[in-house]
Amino acid sequence: MGLGPRSAHKAGSRFPAGGKRGLGAKGSGRPGAGRQRHPCPPSDRHSEAALAAQPHLSPEALGYFRRALSALKEAPETGEERELMVHNVLKEVEAQTLALATNRTGSEILQELLGFSPLKPLCRVWAALCSNLRLVACHRCAVHVLQSALLQLPRLLGSLAEEEQEDGKDGPLENLEDLVLGLASEVCDDFLFYCGDTHGTFLVRTLLQVLGGTVLESQRAKHHGSQSPEAQRAPARECKPTDFEVPDTFLNRLQDLSSCFLKDIAVFITDKISSFCLQVALQVLYRKLPQFCVHLCNAVIGYLSSRNSSADGSPLLLFLRDRTSSRLLEQVLLVLEPPRLQSLFEDHFHGQLQTLAAHPIANFPLQRLLDAVTTPELLSPVFEELSPALETVLARGRPGVVIALVGACRRVGALQAQVLQLLLEAFHCAEPSSRQVACVPLFATLMTYEVYYGLMQEEEAVPAEHQMEMAKAKALGEVTVLGSLLLQHLLHFSNPSLVLRSLGALTGPQLLTLAQNPAGSHVLDAVLTSTSVTCRQRRRVLKTLKGQYVALACSRHGSRVLDAIWSGAALGARKEIAAELGERNQELIRDPFGHHVARNVALATFLQRREAWEQQQGPVAKRRRALNSILEG
Repeated sequence: MGLGPRSAHKAGSRFPAGGKRGLGAKGSGRPGAGRQRHPCPPSDRHSEAALAAQPHLSPEALGYFRRALSALKEAPETGEERELMVHNVLKEVEAQTLALATNRTGSEILQELLGFSPLKPLCRVWAALCSNLRLVACHRCAVHVLQSALLQLPRLLGSLAEEEQEDGKDGPLENLEDLVLGLASEVCDDFLFYCGDTHGTFLVRTLLQVLGGTVLESQRAKHHGSQSPEAQRAPARECKPTDFEVPDTFLNRLQDLSSCFLKDIAVFITDKISSFCLQVALQVLYRKLPQFCVHLCNAVIGYLSSRNSSADGSPLLLFLRDRTSSRLLEQVLLVLEPPRLQSLFEDHFHGQLQTLAAHPIANFPLQRLLDAVTTPELLSPVFEELSPALETVLARGRPGVVIALVGACRRVGALQAQVLQLLLEAFHCAEPSSRQVACVPLFATLMTYEVYYGLMQEEEAVPAEHQMEMAKAKALGEVTVLGSLLLQHLLHFSNPSLVLRSLGALTGPQLLTLAQNPAGSHVLDAVLTSTSVTCRQRRRVLKTLKGQYVALACSRHGSRVLDAIWSGAALGARKEIAAELGERNQELIRDPFGHHVARNVALATFLQRREAWEQQQGPVAKRRRALNSILEG
């Protein structure tokens, strides 16, 4: 539904929330990025025989390993007793590695036990798993044990490198290196099979990261055989890689694996399972071997551009609307260098942005394009093309596109006043100007002015003036995740005064509701951390919370906001907060969140020994403010 002219019908509608920005999010019209059923290549007779002879794990053995894991978690972190316990448990593991790995519960236990393992026992477990790689890699539980073994490398490589520097000789590090290279060689020999297998793809993705010395955020969680697809759905741009040093031989083997993608590029672009491996490869290569990343990106774009042209322009547009290839294109857009991104936009995207924004699948690659914009030269034509349709894009349930455009304006530092004006118009609070003070509730809830305040307005009628009494009497609506992101971007604009004025117009209970909301609390974080917000503006917003500190302290998300306020507060502000909290000290102590706040502010000392509290808090407050000013500068 469009939201151009004002009418009773349009005034009575709210902007659809749209799908989440993550891949495979509910309501996005896209499949999840987790395990999807895919016909695997037929296994050979050797694998079938191995499956038939798969060892069985007895209930007694399973109980032993469960108790052993519990004991290890409770044991001291260091000491001979712990070392002996680890040695004994892993000795038992070595004899039943395959039985444990192929059992659902045993797999989860073994994954955790590997986190305690020294090098030699890990190598023996590794050898047992790789003795029948096809069985393990294609097993729904066992493959995650092999993943966990691979993910121990950052820990083991670091400790071994230190030991060898002290001893001045080689040894265990070479053995571990040989195991990894041997696994990579075996995977490379049958690359298409492992990438295309529903479970084998997890092994390839983890191997690519380990060879590149970078572990993505989505891989740092435990890999359980029973893990749901939702656990794998992490947006690529939210992954924060952790780097570690690897031997040059690892990077050489990473190059070999990357070359395997080029041999069957069509499969990796169009197959929904294999495509995930190429997406991870692009992220790793972008960080460690950028020239190979460029080569792969060019191969992907070249293949897609050579297909049959679509009726409305570039052949690439067809793949932007495809569920599988659009995911890959999202990752390509995020790793392209600015000049290549500019030419890609001019050759394939220009003139099609509004159409892509309205499409249930193609709007996601468009969001990634906007996320990748870093230059005014690219932002200007993109903004010119999208800005006339901002309200329509919101009304069609694609707010992620609008948030990404606002984020691009924030990042580049251009067109900020223009995009804010367009937002005010889209949410029907630009005119009369008295409505502008209501922009924060509207942006947070993704509702137009008429919807939020329950007004019915005839088409062509003059918009009513904003009524402050009505606004103050109304409880704050449900804050959406995307609405919170929009406000966070706006608060980091070079001039956030309008948003700050709207925040300052909220009542205490309304601002409390915002701070207690999981998404809304991050809006207050932006107020506290934005370098565009002056101390005076910050105090003007936060003073509304006076009288709400106890309610904040007793809230999961509100207590975190209060901690952040306290961290940057001067001694005078700390006295006011502590005095208000002290009036209901017992209530705070009994509350699961409040008692942490009471401890953080040293409330007992404040109530019993005020002078000592002031001597303690004064220097602390000064140091924290000085540190914050350095970090923000």
